[in-house]
Amino acid sequence: MSYDFDFFVIGAGSGGVRSARVAANLGAKVGIAEDRYLGGTCVNVGCVPKKLYVYGSHFSEDFSLAKSYGWDVGSAFLNWDTLLKNKNDEIERLNNVYANLLDKANVELLPGRAKFIDAHTLEINDEKEGSRRITADKILIATGAWPFVPDVPGKEHAITSNDAFYIEQLPHSIAIVGGGYIAIEFAGIFHGMGVETHLIYRGPLFLRGFDQSVREHMANNLQKKGIHVHFNTDVTAINRNGRSLSLTLNDGQTLDTESVMYATGRVPKIEGLGLENINITLTETGHIAANATFQTSTPNVYAVGDVIGGKELTPVAIAEGSAVANSLFGSAVDVDYEHIATAVFSQPNIATVGMTEEEARKQYGDVRIYETSFKHMKHSFVGDTDKTFMKLIVEDQTDKVIGCHMIGADAGEIIQGIAVAMKAGATKAHFDSTIGIHPTAAEEFVTMREVTRR
Repeated sequence: MSYDFDFFVIGAGSGGVRSARVAANLGAKVGIAEDRYLGGTCVNVGCVPKKLYVYGSHFSEDFSLAKSYGWDVGSAFLNWDTLLKNKNDEIERLNNVYANLLDKANVELLPGRAKFIDAHTLEINDEKEGSRRITADKILIATGAWPFVPDVPGKEHAITSNDAFYIEQLPHSIAIVGGGYIAIEFAGIFHGMGVETHLIYRGPLFLRGFDQSVREHMANNLQKKGIHVHFNTDVTAINRNGRSLSLTLNDGQTLDTESVMYATGRVPKIEGLGLENINITLTETGHIAANATFQTSTPNVYAVGDVIGGKELTPVAIAEGSAVANSLFGSAVDVDYEHIATAVFSQPNIATVGMTEEEARKQYGDVRIYETSFKHMKHSFVGDTDKTFMKLIVEDQTDKVIGCHMIGADAGEIIQGIAVAMKAGATKAHFDSTIGIHPTAAEEFVTMREVTRR
C-alpha cells in the first residue's frame, strides 16, 4: 500500500524532532505535526526558560556576596519586563532554530493537532490551515506531558509551571504546592527574585526518590535562605479575596498569598489524539504502554519520551526518538538507561548519577559511604550560608563507585564528567589516584578518604 509518509511524528518536542531528522537523513519521507510550539516543553516552558530564570534570580545573592569582596553595586533591583522580554526573544529564536533544523532535513512540518482516524491515517486540525488527512506507514507519538493540578476547590485561581513563564507582573508573595524538582526549582527562582515564597508539601520530606542525605541537606539549605517550607501540609481550598488568595490548609489554618502555583506532577499529553480509534494500551498511570523498542500495542505506532513515563528527561527523549528512527530505517539501536546523570536547578543545584544509598544497600548490601559538607570558598567572607554537600557510594566487593550525589554551585557541570567515569566502571581507587584541581569544590570528589559509614 502507498502512504503519504514513510514516517510521521506527532509532537515537535526534543524527542520528536530528533526522531524526524534522523529518519529523514536515513532516506525516509517524514512529516511532523505540532499544535503548540516547536521545541516542546523543554524549549518553551521547561529546561531552557527555567535555567534562564535561575540565572536571573541568582543575581540577588551574587550582588549581596559582592559586598564582601569590596564591590559597591548600589541598590540593585529586578526589572521583570526586561527579563520577560529577553526570555521570550530567546525562546522565539530557538523556535526558529527548530524550524530550520526540520527544513534542512527535508521534514515536512504540518501545524495543527493530529488525531488518529485509524492506525495509518491522521487528521491534522489547524485554526489557520483548516483540516487535512494524511497517511503514514509508521507513526511516532512524542507529545510529552502536561502539568497536573488536583481537583481542589478554587483550582481555577492557581497557575502551573507553564503559566509561571508568562506572568506579566511578579507577585509579592507566592505559595508553591508540590515536592518534586519543579517545585524546588521555582521556590528558588521566586525567592531569588524577592518574592516571599512558601513551599507546601504533603509529605514529611520533599524530593521523593532522591538520596535521603540529599533531601535532608536541601531542606536545610532552603530554610536557611528564608524560604518558608511547610511539610506534612496540603491545600484543601483556594479562595480569592480581592487581589490576594486565601489557602485553607489541612490543619485548618489559612495562608494568605498573592499567587499559588501547583507543581504536583505531570500527566501524559494524549487527550484528543484519537487513541480510542486504534488499539493503544495504556499503563496504570495513564501513559502509553511501549515495549523495549518503543513499539505500542498497535504494531506500526511507536511512542517515546514523557508520554510513556520512565525517565522523563529531555536527553532521554532524544535518545529514544533517535533509537526508533535508526531501528526503523537504519540499524537497530538500544537506549542504555544506566548511569543517566541528572540535575535539579535548585539554588544551590543538585546533581546525581547512579544509585541512592537506599537503592545500593538493597541491591548490594555491603557498601561504603563517603560524605563531606563544607562552605564554598566563594563564601569565605560571609557568615552562615549554603553548605556544599558531596557523597560517593561504593560497592564494597568490587570497589566500584555506584552512586554520586552533590548539592552546590555548578553541581550539574561537575557531575557530567563523573558520569562518564562511572559509565567506564571507575572504582574508588581510580578516584583516589586522580590528582585534584586546587582550589575547587570538585577536587573533594577525589580527596574523600574517610568512610562515613558502612
